Amino acid sequence: MIVAVLFGVFFLLLFLSVPVAVALGLSTFITAYFFEGSDLLIDLSSNLFQQLDKYALMAIPMFILAGNLLSKGGSAKRIIEFAKAFVGHLPGGLPIAAILASIVFAAVSGSSPATVAAIGSIMFGAITAAGYPKTYAIGTITTAGSLGILIPPSIVMIIYGVTADQSIGKLFIAGIIPGLLIGSMLMAVTYVGAKRLGFKKTTPASWKVRWEKFKESFWALMTIVIIIGGIYGGIFTPTEAAAVSAIWALFVSIVIYKDIKIQELGDVFFESAKTSGIILFIIANASVFAYFLTLENIPEMLTQFVLHMHLNKVMFLIAVNIILLIAGNFMEPSSIIMIMVPLLLPIAKTLGIDPIHFGVIITINMELGMLTPPVGLNLFVASGITGEPIKEVVKSVLPWFLVMLIGLLLITYIPEISLWLPNKMMGM
Repeated sequence: MIVAVLFGVFFLLLFLSVPVAVALGLSTFITAYFFEGSDLLIDLSSNLFQQLDKYALMAIPMFILAGNLLSKGGSAKRIIEFAKAFVGHLPGGLPIAAILASIVFAAVSGSSPATVAAIGSIMFGAITAAGYPKTYAIGTITTAGSLGILIPPSIVMIIYGVTADQSIGKLFIAGIIPGLLIGSMLMAVTYVGAKRLGFKKTTPASWKVRWEKFKESFWALMTIVIIIGGIYGGIFTPTEAAAVSAIWALFVSIVIYKDIKIQELGDVFFESAKTSGIILFIIANASVFAYFLTLENIPEMLTQFVLHMHLNKVMFLIAVNIILLIAGNFMEPSSIIMIMVPLLLPIAKTLGIDPIHFGVIITINMELGMLTPPVGLNLFVASGITGEPIKEVVKSVLPWFLVMLIGLLLITYIPEISLWLPNKMMGM
């Protein structure tokens, strides 16, 4: 009965166009008051603030700031030129360069919408000017940009790590091979599609040009080395890496590249603070929602229910992917993770599914959710930078979306794709 009322109120509020974060918190407080009385409201109010008092969450505003500094400056353009120098001569070279640049920039910014905006705003015009169909340009930049949610540093993985009490460092490294795999699959289908459209291989850039482009993008690429190398070299934690990346991005943008003037920093800081505030507000309300579920022993009841249904690992993972894909149509990743992980992770552990592998599966589902209407944020970003209506963006994305879906299935049922590198590097 409690579950029915809780979710009933939540979806009613969503239907009434109440923001997701407010709906999560309000439905929790209404249900708690109705069933438990006013005493529990005091506990929940205190918990609302306690959930944000976590060291790992400090990484979120820092990574957002670093991504904004680099995307507002010329780092994205330099990374694109570097990618074009190496793959621009292939059939589909420009769209492939956009995908490669998205992979690299994702490892710099940790943000999916930032990657779509930074790479897409530059590459969309270049791809269409080269004779590719508009749908081809939209499809590649929108889907490749979503890799920002998977390739470390990933804000979604930080939220999962905090919620599931798992090592964020291990999650980061577990996302590397899946991110490269899906990125390679997107490049492959782009290459094949371009050949079918009649595009041919052109003269590749000389190694001298490639070296020049590498030197130009070197300082931006060093952000990846600092973050990943620092974390796995034991120099600093993922949270400390976020702060270092923000300072480095500030130094690169102002001192080395001189892309951002001092007087422009206020706007960058304000935009980063606004985005961080939105995400942390969602996390706080979703945490209270999840905390109430735990108080009512709902995760344990659900675990027992699933076990009595005798679902095996394969069937459970199919159900998880379906649930998360549907949820991704209506909610943003932070809310989904904070609600679903406390419910699904105990079952996954009982069935012998590694929590790190499970985190990668959830992250990829969140990646796909960024590409599905009605709330897929990357669709709106792509629509804004291309001027195309959402309907056309959704149609353009579909072929690459299906490729990513195949990648999800491979990673879901071959755990070694996610776990091999962490096992080698960190001895999981």
